[in-house]
Amino acid sequence: MKLALEGKRALVTGSTSGIGLGIAERLAAEGCVVVLNSRSAGEGGERIAAGLAETSGRKVIYRAADMGDPRAIQALCAGLMDELGGVDILVNNAGIQVVHPLPEFPEEDWERVLAINLDAAFHTTKAVLPGMVREGWGRIVNIASAHGLVASPFKSAYVAAKHGMVGLAKVTALECAEQGVTCNTVCPGYVWTPLVEKQIESQAQAHGIERERVIREILLAPQPTRRFVEVGEVAALTAFLCSDFAASITGAAIPIDGGWTAR
Repeated sequence: MKLALEGKRALVTGSTSGIGLGIAERLAAEGCVVVLNSRSAGEGGERIAAGLAETSGRKVIYRAADMGDPRAIQALCAGLMDELGGVDILVNNAGIQVVHPLPEFPEEDWERVLAINLDAAFHTTKAVLPGMVREGWGRIVNIASAHGLVASPFKSAYVAAKHGMVGLAKVTALECAEQGVTCNTVCPGYVWTPLVEKQIESQAQAHGIERERVIREILLAPQPTRRFVEVGEVAALTAFLCSDFAASITGAAIPIDGGWTAR
């Protein structure tokens, strides 16, 4: 099934690895002009963009911007307006995770997690939405987590941020429901990515157990399928939500979590 995304301009934040890169690869395969992003140019973004452009045959560019800095986000989006004429598809994927018991959660970690996971989605949406409304077409997809729907211990900042992304998407969907713009949230369970790899180590330290038990008894315990969600599965769902086949899906929070939130 072709998704008819040829020539659409797509910004995917936090997209030089993991879920973000998988989504960028899928959107390029569907014909989009893709903008990759990471915090700093030292993360190999130009090389990754060149490789994706070569394999997909599509225009792929890389722009560094710290998603925790509103001014950097504004500059990024303004630059894309000048360079590409606008953004048709926004995927808010940038995210970090910090794990601590609530009484010991450092304030600076709380603020950084909220800034990159939630505040960034607000600032990017605010920047690109007027252009989408003018064009009469746009797609915004927030990549949250099963933790946007349910909670787990030791993840107060992450859970708060991901719940916030779900709420932000609902408000965005309602405000532009008649302008041809949709906004939805994808809520993956545990996907094997560099972010999850870091969580394994931090959870092992927090619980004082070995990494294999973290995987078996903590990470995959909530997922009835007992398997990690694949990056390609998240990418396929995201691409579908960006297509006209999903024009009537807006304000939704869609779990892709191996049955986690079905309990």
